[in-house]
Amino acid sequence: MDSRGKKVTQNDVAREAGVTRSMVSYVISGSNERSVAPETRRRILDAIERLGYRPNKAAQALQQGNEGFAKNQIGVVLCSPDVFRRPYYAEIIEGIHTCAHENKYHVRFIRFFAELKNPVLFNELIHPEEIGGLILVSTDQCIKSPADEELVKKISGRIKNIVCVEWKSEGLSSVLFDRQDAARKAASYLFQKGYDTVAYIGQQDDRIMGVKQALLENNKDVSTLHVEDAFTRAGGYSAVKEMTKIFKEKNQEFPRAIVCGSDEVAEGILCYLNEHKIPVPQKVAIISIDNIESSGYTTPPLTTINVQKSAMGCRAVEMIVNGSAAQGENAVCINLPTNIVERSSC
Repeated sequence: MDSRGKKVTQNDVAREAGVTRSMVSYVISGSNERSVAPETRRRILDAIERLGYRPNKAAQALQQGNEGFAKNQIGVVLCSPDVFRRPYYAEIIEGIHTCAHENKYHVRFIRFFAELKNPVLFNELIHPEEIGGLILVSTDQCIKSPADEELVKKISGRIKNIVCVEWKSEGLSSVLFDRQDAARKAASYLFQKGYDTVAYIGQQDDRIMGVKQALLENNKDVSTLHVEDAFTRAGGYSAVKEMTKIFKEKNQEFPRAIVCGSDEVAEGILCYLNEHKIPVPQKVAIISIDNIESSGYTTPPLTTINVQKSAMGCRAVEMIVNGSAAQGENAVCINLPTNIVERSSC
């Protein structure tokens, strides 16, 4: 609306900027079909700002067709609200938003998997007239029942372009890192540094297999591996506390090194060790997986396996943009490589 309460149209913007209406439409839609000179684009954007122009979505949908209008809209489904407190996932979401913006796509919504069990919300959001692509982030963490699996199938039946990020689902395209290989690299690094006994504290998934693989490759006894479950900083703190108690009760020597399933778990472990004056790495060495920003600022700074978190989000968007997010036997799985970031914890 302008100052007189009249709705501002593209024609008004065109007159204000001294260009054609079609030129305004190209700039607003982000179309790549026609190049627009930087000076012309600036005049149009300045006119939009001065006039307070807002696109008429209903008119755009009528012009392009509902599915055409939704083509550059992406939905994001997260496993749970807890994700917003986790720096690891914050980097993935940052990658999604940045890449979507660069490709003139828009994040239509961010929702949680459990919310989609509401049929009204499901029908409102999971529809080709609403979104042209969908990104499912770590949804494997909340698929607990046949009903949950059926919901994933229902989603894939509605939306053609789906990418799973940080997990893999049969028949859907995905972008992730190899959890087993990351843990194998971490444990192997410890053995190369001369630490002869290791424990594992973290998520109980393929990472455990990676540690066991490293034990076998280095002629170590797999049966001696002590495993504690943990997902968060608090979980890491509690797990190493419990582990210390167990080894003391058994009158056994504490493992010389710990492979942590994530940096957050490692930070909780470091907190406990520092509180109890157990020097790292002199007494217990620590290596983790993720390389979140805070891992370089712990005491001591964490040696960790770098996971390309932002890149996972970005590649997911790119797969939707370029149409490679196929389903069924044509589904694509992209494994992004990891690398060791050497610091002072081992």
